[in-house]
Amino acid sequence: MSHNEEAIQQAMDVAESSRETEWEKPSFAAGLFVGEVDLSLIHPFPAQSEEDEKEAEEFLAKLEAFLIENVDAGEIDRTGEYPEEIFEGLRALGAFGMKIPKKYGGLGLSITNYNRAIALVATHCASTVAWLSAHQSIGVPQPLTLFGTEEQKQKYLPRLAKGAISAFALTEVGVGSDPARMTTTATPSPDGKGWVINGQKLWCTNGLKAELIVVMAQTPSKVIKGKERKQISAFIVETDSKGFEIAHRSQFMGLRGIGNVLMNFNDVYVPNENLLWNEGQGLKLALITLNTGRLTIPAGCAAGARRALQITRDWANERVQWGMPIGYHEAIADKIAHMTANTFAAESIVWLTSGLADRGDVDLRIEAAMAKLFNTEVTWGLIDDLVQIRGGRGYETEKSLHDRGEKPWPVERMLRDSRINRIFEGTSEIQHLFIAREAVDPHMEYAQFMMQKDPSFGELAKGAAKAGAHYATWYPKLFVPKRQGDYDQLGSLSGQMKWVEKTSRRLARGIFHAMSRYQQKLEKKQRILFRIVDIGVDLFAMSATVTYATHLSKNKGRHNAIDLAEAFCNQARVRIDQTFDQLFSNHDKKEYKLVKSFLEGDYEWFEGRMVEFVHSTPEKVEEAIAEMAQ
Repeated sequence: MSHNEEAIQQAMDVAESSRETEWEKPSFAAGLFVGEVDLSLIHPFPAQSEEDEKEAEEFLAKLEAFLIENVDAGEIDRTGEYPEEIFEGLRALGAFGMKIPKKYGGLGLSITNYNRAIALVATHCASTVAWLSAHQSIGVPQPLTLFGTEEQKQKYLPRLAKGAISAFALTEVGVGSDPARMTTTATPSPDGKGWVINGQKLWCTNGLKAELIVVMAQTPSKVIKGKERKQISAFIVETDSKGFEIAHRSQFMGLRGIGNVLMNFNDVYVPNENLLWNEGQGLKLALITLNTGRLTIPAGCAAGARRALQITRDWANERVQWGMPIGYHEAIADKIAHMTANTFAAESIVWLTSGLADRGDVDLRIEAAMAKLFNTEVTWGLIDDLVQIRGGRGYETEKSLHDRGEKPWPVERMLRDSRINRIFEGTSEIQHLFIAREAVDPHMEYAQFMMQKDPSFGELAKGAAKAGAHYATWYPKLFVPKRQGDYDQLGSLSGQMKWVEKTSRRLARGIFHAMSRYQQKLEKKQRILFRIVDIGVDLFAMSATVTYATHLSKNKGRHNAIDLAEAFCNQARVRIDQTFDQLFSNHDKKEYKLVKSFLEGDYEWFEGRMVEFVHSTPEKVEEAIAEMAQ
């Protein structure tokens, strides 16, 4: 095995050892990949109770008033500074303790109420969303509540509830989604009473103001089953510790009011009692924390999409071209139809996953990843459409619009702020890979021999016998539909759910065919895997819209929600059929060959003549000019 192959295998081993391998609770989304649609998991819709809804009303009213009176989102964006008085106001409201249990001084909001609050903030200021969500969705409160000892909770949760800002530090300059390359280390102290952390962490959101940080660090390796395994552990670090240093504040395209930093750890001492969970469990802690923590970004995205729809409706009615409002021209109407349907789907996913999280009887790891993937991609696309519909006014800043007397809709800022959602807390590509791994997991028990490299004859024979016995009964079932009456309770949307069930069985067959065709090479066929995931995500979104619309119609009198669900489902069905057509019949090989040639410089001639790129420091510019003059 080459050095490169060893590095790849080591990275896979670290990632695989950190997965949750047990399924103690059912998952609706997981069932979509094996042809088993369990409608009972999502219907009746897990709606919020009246009591829980009322519990948050007073807080939400105060939060909204505070945002209107004190948070100038445009000014924060222009200056890049987040005023201290806003932090103080949010602390006074208890906003930094929304998810912290009441017994530790927090508000103890349900997941649904927390996401209602985040959604409300997201319609006003994305930077404020980042400060609040990075603190309690992935910062110290969430993993501490899930994995901390009672002593740790008693020590830190009351402090966090009062507004001690926290952050999460995983990423490094050379480490993004590949934790096996982590260089930050935590070494046992000589007296055995603690750990000494050395290293550097990049893009730590909230790091500028954080008092407490969850830090992921490599602890001494262990030999497991005769093989050395890297260990990654999580520690609570206080930023006033000796040796902790903020080295740089990062500046970004959007979210200009956030405090995202590069930080150094130089012999930072951490006592043993600040180890979170167990040694070597850090990466698993991070992944489990993100299962519900990831729901915050989808909630903010859906809220941003609703704001985009409001602006679209306002402008599409106001702007008249060729004798009628532009919204009634078919080219614009087509965009609005997609925006409206996709926004409803994003909202459906948010309240379905939030309700399931509060109910607590399902495994949400796939649903959370799908929510993050779908809502971030959809919101980016529809805000881009909003810019197009607004034309020059969509590209113009809100201050410029205001100064010349027009409605200062912050469309340009919305576009910049929304772009990061497809990147942080796991890029869209990583979400695809995560979902794909979970999608094939049910098959691994029976078809693992097909995925092994150079299996022995005995392994092949044993594996083939086991797989043959299973698939001989499982595969034919994928051609048999469920009793059609099972979906009649969904009324006029029953046909859409029947289509989901039928297509789920088709998807399961497609996964089996992919495993049979590519075997151990499947893990490298990322475009195939991504298509499989895209189909599953659209099926999940269809299911969410059907059950949410049914709930709204029956229980809230929102009968036209049925039309929104129908519109989305019809659009999704077209996409799904197109994706199936490309599943195995595509140009992946030719395009990969072209990319390889490009990376090796074969098309460098195509780049042509360009002005030499020079980092814009005066010294570098003078240096470059002098060189060109010679």
